Amino acid sequence: MIQILLVDDQYIIRQGLKTMLESNPDMQVIGEAENGQRAIEQIPLLQPDIVLMDIRMPIMDGVAATGAIAQLYPDLKILILTTFDDDDYVSKAMRLGAKGYLLKDTEPDELAMAIRAVIKGHTQLGPGLFEKAIANTSSPTISPPSELAQLTPRELEVLKLIAAGSNNREIAEVLFLSENTVKNYVTNILSRLNLRDRTQAALFAHSLFHDHNLDSD
Repeated sequence: MIQILLVDDQYIIRQGLKTMLESNPDMQVIGEAENGQRAIEQIPLLQPDIVLMDIRMPIMDGVAATGAIAQLYPDLKILILTTFDDDDYVSKAMRLGAKGYLLKDTEPDELAMAIRAVIKGHTQLGPGLFEKAIANTSSPTISPPSELAQLTPRELEVLKLIAAGSNNREIAEVLFLSENTVKNYVTNILSRLNLRDRTQAALFAHSLFHDHNLDSD
């Protein structure tokens, strides 16, 4: 059973989401919070598997709460669900630790699938949001170009394809590798560059190849 903490400042939204989510036999809403601060207070008591987080809220917004929760509870999954697709919101939330960013017009079945995917460790972005996630890459968390010296030529090729939005299967097809081999390359890249996950790798690579005008051939 996936245990969910809903964080949204509108009561009617929380109730609608609770009803919708609990129509899935593998999901249970175990708590609700009207702002990020209240969510942080409830997490140690409720121990949810995933936090469904709105962005604009009083006292503490979803971006600040995401950063705090990711620091305090690094294993806890956070999925942003909001009406706001502002570039800054999307990129900041993902950099600070959110595992996904969806808009509230997402279909119920798609939301349920996204929750299950995030629980399994995948990153979920709504249509058109990948571009927004990499829109503001001038972050101090992005490593300098000298980090590339740590990568083998093949790892660099994989990193470029990650930046282009390719998944493991697509990378495997382009480079004529097995998916397991690609997974190993991705793991090595994250470890060598001290990156948290695939999304952060994409942000790093996009900044590198575009902001620094590096040759991507």
